[in-house]
Amino acid sequence: MTIAQVCGAIFTDAREVHAQALDRLEHGDIRDAAEKAWCATKRATDALILARTGAEPATTAITSNGLDGLARQDASVKTLVGRYYSRISQLHGACFYNGVCNSETERRIRETADYIRDAERLAYS
Repeated sequence: MTIAQVCGAIFTDAREVHAQALDRLEHGDIRDAAEKAWCATKRATDALILARTGAEPATTAITSNGLDGLARQDASVKTLVGRYYSRISQLHGACFYNGVCNSETERRIRETADYIRDAERLAYS
């Protein structure tokens, strides 16, 4: 498979996991929905990094560093940075792990679709 094909598969996976997040949200399981939305965010970010660098991050720490590096090189990527870190903190950390889900949690879960779309656009620009 080419890098573009692998990226496409990862973006497809991100969209599928996000759909699962929305399903869990509709069934009242906000914690699982939050974790799935975080996973979708990470997958989309991994695909962006792979598309831009040729290497898929192996860990979350490498994903975070990779996104920061891309943002230093390309101002358009900076639009993702705050959104990425709010999801790792609020969806993954606060809501999923600690059960502290607030009024912004559902919004972040739903808006993950926008994040995926924007990451995909940036991957191929």
